[in-house]
Amino acid sequence: MVRVGISASVTVCLALAVGGFSLPGDGFAQSTPAGPSAQAPETHTATPDSPPEMKRRASQAIVGTMAGNSAPTHSPVVVELFTSQGCSSCPPADALFQTFADRDDVIALALHVDYWDYLGWKDPFGKAEFTARQKAYARAARERTVYTPQMIVGGTTALIGVQKDELNAAIAKQSGEAEPVDLKISGSDGKYQVVLSADPPLSAPAVVQIVRYMPEARIAILRGENAGQTIDYRNIVTEWHAIAEWDGKSKTQIKVDLDGDDPGVVIVQAAQPGQGVPLPGKILAAGRLD
Repeated sequence: MVRVGISASVTVCLALAVGGFSLPGDGFAQSTPAGPSAQAPETHTATPDSPPEMKRRASQAIVGTMAGNSAPTHSPVVVELFTSQGCSSCPPADALFQTFADRDDVIALALHVDYWDYLGWKDPFGKAEFTARQKAYARAARERTVYTPQMIVGGTTALIGVQKDELNAAIAKQSGEAEPVDLKISGSDGKYQVVLSADPPLSAPAVVQIVRYMPEARIAILRGENAGQTIDYRNIVTEWHAIAEWDGKSKTQIKVDLDGDDPGVVIVQAAQPGQGVPLPGKILAAGRLD
């Protein structure tokens, strides 16, 4: 479970959905560049290499406030891949994504969506929350269609399909930009201290999020568009939780306790106005908890 103590600079936002953002699913179409097949769904699925139970790992987060300032440093660029085991266009993107998973300057996170499950293969990693996050990005960009595979770089740049050169360029661009938030992480063995500061202060609050992921898995797909393939996946997101809203002004310390062996990531992300709920904006800073 997640516990958040309230300070003058931090407010609870646990009522918000995955990553601190949500939106209704109505009014969106889903497709890939090639378009889905007209295959009828089956009533039974088989997952011979199914992953371990995706239980909540983040056990405690206690938020406090500190005084003082420090010089900012640039953190790794977050690359989010929206993919599905039921999408025939996704394996090449999954393979490209693997080549970025071990880069020190990149935090690569694969979010498996659930809207391809009707084609006869239920993705064991797929979650409605990840579909909602992808739709939130689409809403923020004033788009009405979501695609798989799709990569979001730094919370702002959307790439559809397999675009290696464009992905490298987007990462380089994000790395070259000034970073408005200084994020420092210390600790080990599941107990961490996260310190946030901004100089100058942010003009609007930011959402602090904790992400857990499974480093790798090999899945034999028995049905659907990728039937007969065995595919290796990397950095599969299992949990994505908003733990607090930071005012972006006061230097703030967050104590994070994680259980289990799965690596963790802390992400500080701007929020854009939405209809009733905020929408995801630029990722202001990110760091690994491992």
